[in-house]
Amino acid sequence: MTDAELRYWLALHRAPLIGSRRFGLLLSHFGSPRAVFEAGAERWEEIRVPQRTIDYLRDPDWKAVAGDLGWLNRPERHCLTLDDPRYPALLKEIPDAPPLLFVEGSTEALSLRHVAVVGSRNPSPSGRKAAQYLAKGLAKAEFGIVSGLATGIDAAGHRGALEAGGVTVAVFGTGLDRVYPRQHRDLAGEIVARRGALISEFTPGTEPLAANFPRRNRIISGLSLGVLVVEAAAQSGSLITARMALEQGREVFAVPGSIYSPVSRGCNDLIKDGAKLVQSVSDITEEFGPSPWPEARESAPIPAPEEDAPHWTLLKFIAYDPTSVDTLVAATGNPAESIASMLLMLELQGYVESAPGGGYIRIK
Repeated sequence: MTDAELRYWLALHRAPLIGSRRFGLLLSHFGSPRAVFEAGAERWEEIRVPQRTIDYLRDPDWKAVAGDLGWLNRPERHCLTLDDPRYPALLKEIPDAPPLLFVEGSTEALSLRHVAVVGSRNPSPSGRKAAQYLAKGLAKAEFGIVSGLATGIDAAGHRGALEAGGVTVAVFGTGLDRVYPRQHRDLAGEIVARRGALISEFTPGTEPLAANFPRRNRIISGLSLGVLVVEAAAQSGSLITARMALEQGREVFAVPGSIYSPVSRGCNDLIKDGAKLVQSVSDITEEFGPSPWPEARESAPIPAPEEDAPHWTLLKFIAYDPTSVDTLVAATGNPAESIASMLLMLELQGYVESAPGGGYIRIK
């Protein structure tokens, strides 16, 4: 598509009160964005285009459109319209598919089979580890990993894919020139450098407005064959993504958690409502055909320390929820000094981590 045609797509995309559905209706009615602008007020009024939109169509913000084109005029930056053959086929199927996508990175990354990995922004150490492990396994099974670049489970999903040498796609709730959160700038850069992609329906310059992130979630699920939720509170944006996945006819998976953990209630509720319980990579891959990665059929490796090691008995009393030193003293009868020494050994060997607020949590 030439810049001359693309500028009409960008201009219509910037119209107030347009939205994905109204954009699609106008496109269906007039044939192209350029034809929309050339139709004139009488025809706009016939199909009840809102007055604010009509005012804009009469006088589009061509300066802002020039800024969009300027942003696109860099290597590895693209704008995929609905009629672009590179536009993700699965995403195009949803009722409110974004009329255009800004992409930074590889457009080929969008053509893979994807699984979304979403969850809490403040996960437990075991939740973060599970998300990274499962994303790594899915990437080795040649699935792309889609998530939203948020802190916590999202970031763990992206990093798991990168660790496996796989491809991951980050869906922004901002313009692609606004990495949010800022501390993930390096992660965003690594995603692009490693054959992945950053995508957004929002024009460059769009700030992180709260209303944009639920809209972003429909793209995360729409790009994916299924959505995996790893730790989510009862009221959570991840559950919005899961609901959208169901509405779009996608599979929903959930990792179960402790009944005492607030960040596990959303996942446990999803499982009660019919989401597939996930304990291993194969629980996901078997829904989409055989996996080329043999290890995908195994549960997460949980090596045990030597049975005659002095800290072996102690590990049996440490839960995947925070366990206090006082609890361990009462359970084992060992003095606090001895418990502290054994905990240090377990931590150095990677079996436990200190938990926020005190205590220790088992991570494998």
